[in-house]
Amino acid sequence: MKLISRLIVIFIANVIGLFLAAYYVKGFWISPSIITYVEVAGVFTLLNIFIRPILKLVLSPFLLITFGLGIVAVNALVLYILYRIYPTYIDLGMATSGLYPLVYATLIISVVHFIIGFAAKRAYK
Repeated sequence: MKLISRLIVIFIANVIGLFLAAYYVKGFWISPSIITYVEVAGVFTLLNIFIRPILKLVLSPFLLITFGLGIVAVNALVLYILYRIYPTYIDLGMATSGLYPLVYATLIISVVHFIIGFAAKRAYK
């Protein structure tokens, strides 16, 4: 049961983080439909579960050299993979207009993950 509740927390953090990133970051856009947010957050959750640990393992020397600050680059890479995987239609999907909006969106999503993860850990104790 702990795994399922963790997946639900990660999914909710992704939905909130993607919404805040799309709202505050100019150049990072997600279609304003609840279904699109749920789909994008679902794919993003799967990428965070399966691809992110592999990227962290491959880029571990970079993470050690940067004293862990390189995790922002790993998170941005996962968000970029999501951008390349998720289809962009005229009115449905997500889009980014460059590197800076991608990094800013990554920072917002990371902060939301930290806050919600911290609150969830405190709630389970």
